[in-house]
Amino acid sequence: MVIDYGGGNIGSLVSALKRRHVDFDVSADPQRLASCGAAILPGDGAFGATMEALIERGLDQAIVRHVASGKSFLGICVGMQALFESSDEYGGHTGLGVLPGTVRRFTGSPRVPHMGWNDLAIEKDHPFVAGLHGGEYAYFLHSYRVVDSTDVVASAEYGERFAAVVARDNVMATQFHPEKSARTGGVLLDNFLRIAA
Repeated sequence: MVIDYGGGNIGSLVSALKRRHVDFDVSADPQRLASCGAAILPGDGAFGATMEALIERGLDQAIVRHVASGKSFLGICVGMQALFESSDEYGGHTGLGVLPGTVRRFTGSPRVPHMGWNDLAIEKDHPFVAGLHGGEYAYFLHSYRVVDSTDVVASAEYGERFAAVVARDNVMATQFHPEKSARTGGVLLDNFLRIAA
């Protein structure tokens, strides 16, 4: 299931999933999320607005329950950031708290936002990054990054080292957009679908 909370980059993600010939739906229904086997939270925009939209639709607690049940979950861009405990964006907001860590604005980067292609460094093994060996490029568009996470499986450098891919058990997430990241993103989407199956 692709979670539709009224934001996020759903169009390109849906196209990428259709190219993979998988059965999925797009829904904002918490009950549907409870019954599906795997879910993806796409991201585009601000942390606070994303959290407000999830809470308004009752999707915040539905996501927490989905993850707690052991079902596969993928967060993308702001969808990744929302999985963490908090963000200092626009005065600060509380996240879903599924993963420990916080989201902070870039401080050591050449300019913000970080926009464009960046190579990845694989930090640890996880089935989600199987087939990637480091040096592959992914497409980023963000001004904030996750700090103090112990779940980083791939990082990138933009004035400072930051979390590009995180994974813990059944939860996987990318700061970049896999649906816009050519072969690298395709490998990750295929890996997620394999894990979810």
